[in-house]
Parts: sequence; C-alpha cells; structure tokens
Amino acid sequence: MIHRYDSSVTRGDLLSAVSRPDETGVDPRVRFRQTVRGPLNFLLIGSDKRAWSPDAGERSDTIIIAQVNQDLTKVSLISIPRDLLVDIPANRALGFEGGSDKINAAFSYGHGGDTGVQLLSATLTRLTGVKFNGAAIIEFSGFRKVIDLLGGVDLCVDHAVQSIHTGKHFKVGCVRMNGADALDYSRQRYGLPDGDYDRQRHQQQLLKAIFQRAGDSGLAYNPLKLDQLIRAVGSTLTVDTGGVSLTDLMFGLRRLGPDDLTGIKVPSYPDMVGDVSYVFLSGEAPSLFTALRAADLPTWVTAHPKWVNPL
Repeated sequence: MIHRYDSSVTRGDLLSAVSRPDETGVDPRVRFRQTVRGPLNFLLIGSDKRAWSPDAGERSDTIIIAQVNQDLTKVSLISIPRDLLVDIPANRALGFEGGSDKINAAFSYGHGGDTGVQLLSATLTRLTGVKFNGAAIIEFSGFRKVIDLLGGVDLCVDHAVQSIHTGKHFKVGCVRMNGADALDYSRQRYGLPDGDYDRQRHQQQLLKAIFQRAGDSGLAYNPLKLDQLIRAVGSTLTVDTGGVSLTDLMFGLRRLGPDDLTGIKVPSYPDMVGDVSYVFLSGEAPSLFTALRAADLPTWVTAHPKWVNPL
C-alpha cells in the first residue's frame, strides 16, 4: 500500500541546486532523520496548466512558501504576490539571460514544469535567502478532484464578487462549495477591495478548508477513500521530497491540523510603472525574510499583526 501511494504521484527534480540545503555526501535516510525534526521549508505551486490545451502555456498562479516549525506542530503559509518585481537569475541552459520581472514570469521563463519551478525556486532563494527541503506543483484540476472527493469544502465569502472566469456571482455568506466553485472563487482578484491580497488570503483559506474537510470526513482512516483520492490526484501532482518517501514525510507531519496554520502576507504594495502594474516590497519585508531564515515566524507574526491573514 505504501508503495502504491508513493508511486501514484509524479516525481520531479523541482528545486534548483542553489535552493537545496547543503547536504553533500549525506545519506538520504540520515538526512530525513535529521530534517524531520524541523524546521522544514516547502515551495508549493498551483499551476493553471490546461490538459485540454497544452499549447496555452502554464503559469504559477499560486506561489506559497510553507514553513513547518521545529517540532512539526505548526505551519506558516507565506503567499508570494505573483506581480512582485524581483531579480530572476540567469539560466543559460534554458536560454534565459536573467533580469528584472514579475516573479510569476520566472516559471514561464523556465518553460514551466520541473525547470520552471527550478528557476522560480532559485529566484525565491535569491530574494529571501531561504533553502527548501521539498516542493510540489499541482495543476488546478487536481485541486478540483481533491475537493469533490471530499464532498466539497466550507468557505465564507467576505465580499461579493463576480468571477472573471465563469461569470458566477459569489454572494456574501458561508457555503459548502464543490471543487469548481471553490477553485474559481479562490482565484478571483478583480472586484475585491484588496485585489491580489484578497486572492492570496482566499487561497490560504482554501488550503485550511481542504485540511479541515479531510479531517472531518475521516479520510486518513478510510483506506479505500484515501486510495481513491491519492490515485485520482496523482496525475496532476508532481513532488520533490529531497529523496525521502512521500509516506515517511506524511507520517512525520501527522500531528498537523487545520488550526495549526497561520497565513502571512509579504509586506508589499502595488504600484504602476508606466502602464504595467507591479508589486514592490515594503520596509517590513526584510525582517520577514530574516525570520523565515531563522525559522522564527511566530515572533515576527506577533510583532507584525497587520500582515497576518485571518484563516
């Protein structure tokens, strides 16, 4: 069963060499026993790749750095604004000479997939100084499958909004949404008071809602349902766990629950350069990156409550 689960998802080499911890010569089994104690940093990517339209390209619509604390009991989710202006390092093997652009472009310059995440991870390491223990990229169709197999998720709409993708009106109030609606709602940014910052918060809330629903439904204790979910999502999920088994990693994180998640916004502000909209880091961003490198995000959160998202 463990082999069945572990082989159900696609394995990828998602992290740039500069973004991995320096563990040259360390046996992977020893590495896991060392890192499972935490802290652990993961790069999570939501891709808008369309299986029915492979020529339409692929974008990193969602970029989240997830840091698990020292004793593996808390997770901080840091959403990276996709319009954040950053320096993207060169990768001549990909034909990219480097330069300043929106961070969302790094994934595209890397041609999506494994190489796209590698360039994105190198960009984030240059920006924050953080190294990653693993990464995952999931296509949005995978999110829909997860939510539908869970029987929907409970989300609270805080501002009425009309989808730019489907035209659907989302009214204020709490409701159980199916996969298509939950994903559609969490991707909206136009027509919301705080634009992309609202979108980031809604995506963090969606992750918590999935976590909550999985626990409430007893998914972890239902081998048939768990098997169905993992195998259904596997084709849309690519993971890089640094050489350790996915099941060992899941077991190491078994104590985490939905109430253990904290959502964080990167201190930043939107502005126009000519006719192009960008997001720029504000004065409190360096202290966030320092706390991230030191695995001391709870202290930073206490000192900077305005950058904490209510989940």
